Amino acid sequence: MATDQATAGTTDSGRVEAFSDGVFAIAITLLILEINVPEAHNGSELWHALAEQWPSYCAYVVSFLVIGVMWVNHHTVFTYIARVDRTLVFLNLLLLLVVAALPFPTALVAENLREPDASNVAAAVYGMVMVAHAVTFVLFWYYVTRTGHCFDERVDVRAARATRARFSLGLIVYPVTVGLAFVSAALALAVHGALAVYYAFNQTPVPTREPGSRP
Repeated sequence: MATDQATAGTTDSGRVEAFSDGVFAIAITLLILEINVPEAHNGSELWHALAEQWPSYCAYVVSFLVIGVMWVNHHTVFTYIARVDRTLVFLNLLLLLVVAALPFPTALVAENLREPDASNVAAAVYGMVMVAHAVTFVLFWYYVTRTGHCFDERVDVRAARATRARFSLGLIVYPVTVGLAFVSAALALAVHGALAVYYAFNQTPVPTREPGSRP
């Protein structure tokens, strides 16, 4: 009876993931549009103008990594989600809200990275957006592991629930980057890039169980 109540109102997850993929694709594409084509009258001026835009290149690469890894991890989780309910759809929308917002702090950092005071504020805003991402992802994961009614039969729900602490690591790490931004904006941006690489290779797997075993 509890299972029937939990699954009431659920639907296939394919449309939600397809919509999410579209948001990720748009957000990651918008990053490159923030890099302007410099004006120059000859080759040497163009080389100089291109070199002057190094903050934009750095911000672009870091944010591309961040959104790319977000998408990979989001796709991994949805591989094991067979159905979604209204609450999960809204939690996923909150997650996408942060993803879609990332081009803004990226442009903010690129524009102000060479300014002593402004760069600290810009990097702090970037870190705050990443804190918001950590919060929304944790909320998403806590809900989906609460009863396990959205998972398919491969997932060991009890083991998945036990991974909550590891999924919550960002709640500790990303606030630190906000403080680090006021020490060095460039270092804070580099830490975000390093964290993206870390999460690319050290993501928490979705625990599964042997076929035929009890949930």
